[in-house]
Amino acid sequence: MMDVTDADFAAEVIGAELPVLVEFTADWCPPCRQMGPVLKALASEEGDRLKVVQLDVDSNPMTTNAYKVLSMPTFMVFRGGEPVKSMVGARAKRRLLEELADVL
Repeated sequence: MMDVTDADFAAEVIGAELPVLVEFTADWCPPCRQMGPVLKALASEEGDRLKVVQLDVDSNPMTTNAYKVLSMPTFMVFRGGEPVKSMVGARAKRRLLEELADVL
């Protein structure tokens, strides 16, 4: 799982060939930290079908504001350069996979 920034968001997310799950996160957010192991597992298990990245909202305000992210963690799935799904709040891996089923 990689970190993306305002500078490389277009290349890593908008230009990606696979669907991309972006977690908008912050160091001070306990539910975000809780999602770390879940997202790492998801990235290793679904890496051939889904790219998983994190974006720190405090260091990357341009992207955060562009997608009107107000709560952490916010998950957005991008496909073909467009956001196709958005989810807010921590969740179990099984539930996250269920919610991603229609975009994978």
